[in-house]
Amino acid sequence: MATKPSNSYGESSIRVLKGLEPVKQRPGMYTRTDNPLHIIQEVIDNAADEALAGHGKRIDVVLHTDGSVTVHDDGRGIPFGLHPEEQVPVVEIVYTRLHAGGKFDKGSGGAYSFSGGLHGVGVSVTNALAKRLEVTVYREGQVARLAFSGGDVIEPLTIRKGVYSAASGDRKTGTTVRAWPDPKYFESVDFPKAELTHLLRSKAVLMPGVIVTLTFEKSGEVQTWTYQGGLRDYLMQALTADPVIPLFEGERFADSRETENFAEGEGAAWCVAFTEDGSPMRESYVNLIPTVNGGTHEAGLKDGLFGAVKGFIDLHSLLPKGVKLMPEDVFSRASFVLSAKVLDPQFQGQIKERLNSRDALRLVSTYVKPALELWLNQHVELGRKLAELVIKQAQTRQRASQKVEKRKGSGVAVLPGKLTDCESRDLTLNELFLVEGDSAGGSAKMGRNKETQAVLPLRGKVLNAWEVERDRLFANNEIHDIAVAIGVDPHGANDEPDLSGLRYGKICILSDADVDGSHIQVLLLTLFFRHFPKLIERGNIYIAKPPLFRVDAPARGKKPAAKLYVLDEGELTATLDKLRKEGARDNSWSIGRFKGLGEMNAEQLWDTTLNPDTRRLLQVAFGVLDFGATTESLTKLMGKGEAQARRELMELRGDDVEVDV
Repeated sequence: MATKPSNSYGESSIRVLKGLEPVKQRPGMYTRTDNPLHIIQEVIDNAADEALAGHGKRIDVVLHTDGSVTVHDDGRGIPFGLHPEEQVPVVEIVYTRLHAGGKFDKGSGGAYSFSGGLHGVGVSVTNALAKRLEVTVYREGQVARLAFSGGDVIEPLTIRKGVYSAASGDRKTGTTVRAWPDPKYFESVDFPKAELTHLLRSKAVLMPGVIVTLTFEKSGEVQTWTYQGGLRDYLMQALTADPVIPLFEGERFADSRETENFAEGEGAAWCVAFTEDGSPMRESYVNLIPTVNGGTHEAGLKDGLFGAVKGFIDLHSLLPKGVKLMPEDVFSRASFVLSAKVLDPQFQGQIKERLNSRDALRLVSTYVKPALELWLNQHVELGRKLAELVIKQAQTRQRASQKVEKRKGSGVAVLPGKLTDCESRDLTLNELFLVEGDSAGGSAKMGRNKETQAVLPLRGKVLNAWEVERDRLFANNEIHDIAVAIGVDPHGANDEPDLSGLRYGKICILSDADVDGSHIQVLLLTLFFRHFPKLIERGNIYIAKPPLFRVDAPARGKKPAAKLYVLDEGELTATLDKLRKEGARDNSWSIGRFKGLGEMNAEQLWDTTLNPDTRRLLQVAFGVLDFGATTESLTKLMGKGEAQARRELMELRGDDVEVDV
């Protein structure tokens, strides 16, 4: 008789996290936990948003000897009256509720037309992870103050009459926040001084005329930044080599006549330098938020620069025979500072280090390309100098790829007939998509970038290769074709395989966004883990994430009608919530569900899944477990004789699984 598991699973097992509990339970989902810089950055960003909206001229930051940080601004001050619906002081709501703030209303009359994101966590995360946090607001001739500990109010709101005096430090309007980060949430409570200094200096660069200061209480040192020259002066100071041509700079923002394409005020300011040597300096921002991992606005700059330079080279017939230009030939020697304004920025993750907004690519490219085209054709000799640099880069890249090709060219097996190969032989650029189904494979072949993207369609479910002997692998046609296409023989974890024949830097699993597609992903991951582990170790294996839904959104406010692609049910709910906030009526949109990749046409598949600038691609890695532990787990999950072990695993541990939606 089977024994009953000791742990029960019932209604009382479900725990509902309230208020700021989710942040304290899983701080890594909301912020960086190596140090507390990001939670203080949230406060600094709020001060910068006030300046961006035209209501502040100073941001003052103080590092205190007790480990706390104070951020002052002279903006409008956070309202402290009762919220009309919640009947709680607004300043308290801002610091104690996730998804509460003044930046959701982007329509006319909103408090902020442009701000650093809509994730809605912000300073409430700062508060949750602080031992103590004090807020003082100067507004409407009054001074309001309250204090928190671990996100809870410990000193309720008090209001007194404000008397402006330089001696006391009281201001007519503004907000002062002092926070003591809680050491238990961070590996170190020391602030990285260089990163903080860089962050504050960049705020001053991006907001000409705004004064930014950093004071070290211990030493008494005060650093002050204010820039009138903007991006050009900043980039010139950072360059390590002389530019080939004068710096190319410009800015453009949509006005009321352009709102059929972009919202009024959306656009970008940029400054670009091209150098023959030295390390490129690259910084990008969205609504003053530093995007250290780039994103779609940087992709738009790359696209615009390439389009303009290639057009100039073609117009003047400068390209030597046999040389083919690629975007990286232009971008690899470019240093730049890019500051984009996006009405509704969508970031990857809570710490906002990468922009994912699809429209930002078109926005920046649309404004940069014609500006550079005009400049090049007004300065033809300088344009020729830039063309020489770009062509030289292309020739160097092609010579390098030809050397690799000669070294691995002899004795290569005949490539599978189903494989539609790419034209490039540059391993750093080439990508192979293993696509579920012939119909999806057809769309992928038509929609791909023929230069760098190859497609191998797979029929049906791939063989579960976990218990297949290596010398029997090639009896399966699909596995044989995969191995020959990638150019690497099957091997074990302790082997030293010959990887010189590897033909693609990225091998991407592309299957439907449903349960069957997930099954195919698991089977292919099993194949690579068991028989090609070095490819996972090197970071060559990826999973593409196609959307499950398409939402046809109506025009709302300043936003034109658009087709929005969403990954899953969770994102669908969030997208519909956002449409409502933007003023769309319920059911004014239409929702389509993709039954599979085969339903997408070539253009849709490119926009959502193949385009490197807008797709979602997850790199596969071993994670924290060692190889042996992972092998043992996979044997239990994929072994044919392990049904009983799998059943026990689900019965005993099923309720331990956390689903991150």
